[in-house]
Amino acid sequence: MAKFDDHPFIAIWETTQACDLVCQHCRACAKPGRDPSELDTAEGKRLLDSLAQAHVPLVILTGGDPAKRPDLLELVAHGRSRGLIMGLTPSATPLVTPELIIELAQAGLARLAVSVDAPAPQIHDAFRGVAGSFEMSLRILRDAGAAGIGTQINTSIHAKNIHILSDMATLVRDAGCALWSVFFVVPTGRAGLSMLPSASAVESALEELAAIAEHEPFAVKTTAAPHYRRVLAEKKRASGVAIEHGTHGKQGLRVNDGRGFLFVSHRGEVFPSGFLPIPCGSVRERDVIEIYRTSPVFQELRDPERLLGKCGACEYRSLCGGSRARAYAVSGKLHDWDGLCAYVPLGYEAAFERDRRERDAELQRVPLPVVSA
Repeated sequence: MAKFDDHPFIAIWETTQACDLVCQHCRACAKPGRDPSELDTAEGKRLLDSLAQAHVPLVILTGGDPAKRPDLLELVAHGRSRGLIMGLTPSATPLVTPELIIELAQAGLARLAVSVDAPAPQIHDAFRGVAGSFEMSLRILRDAGAAGIGTQINTSIHAKNIHILSDMATLVRDAGCALWSVFFVVPTGRAGLSMLPSASAVESALEELAAIAEHEPFAVKTTAAPHYRRVLAEKKRASGVAIEHGTHGKQGLRVNDGRGFLFVSHRGEVFPSGFLPIPCGSVRERDVIEIYRTSPVFQELRDPERLLGKCGACEYRSLCGGSRARAYAVSGKLHDWDGLCAYVPLGYEAAFERDRRERDAELQRVPLPVVSA
């Protein structure tokens, strides 16, 4: 059995799409009010039981804003009682009180992550749509650290802020976080194509992240930029030294959309990731792990031989695989090449120019797929 065929390493549950922020790139197009068709407490506990039974090590409760759910503490405690490592990504709002953080620690929460998208309050607050969000994020991190909860910062990188990595690294260090998770935007939900940086800018950013990871005390990981693993592999080959990166002490995991990763929506739909909204079943009808194991979409995503274009020709296709979510969002093709990777396999240069011209022409003819979850 291939790695990750049996169960994922990370499962994300979108507990709600309700949120009081108005983020420019929101995948969920979140709204203030909760959806009455959300998974209820009993259904949520059954989901956590299924993940625990399959020995999924890490479960993250996200949203929207999971602090909108009155049963949040009950869900965290239930998951922890089943042996799951429980993580949480609340929105930086007054709902995350110091008292709630203490109760989350008592319930067994292992990691709390908040989003900080710029080292300057005015830039971050404008991106998140609410004044004071930046300072709220830092306050939540301080309170979580004081309560003994591990912390991380999530940063969404797009065309207008890709230059801020060095200053953000200083902020992550000063906040005492264990992990910096850097997300390269996928044009889903409210995020449009205009938010995408160039492939060359992304390549420079990944090299900068690798340099940061060499000397900072925190780990660095990327989301929707699996080619970071190729950059690290190239550096290791050149220097003989492996750079520390990863999640919860797990280094070098080749997790990607549907490969070691699954996403459950607030209504119980199962997707390969929150940014790849191809529904593969519902936890209200089938066991979540059965869907992960047997869904044709998940099975295809775990087969690097299905990749097309330069991703299919790349010698790093098993290590990386490209962002399947971004490929699908841009071209509508699940196995297409990732346009934010600047690497071209040796000998594939002429074919890549052909692929690039064909994609550009196709995008002018065909409307983009609808990709909001």
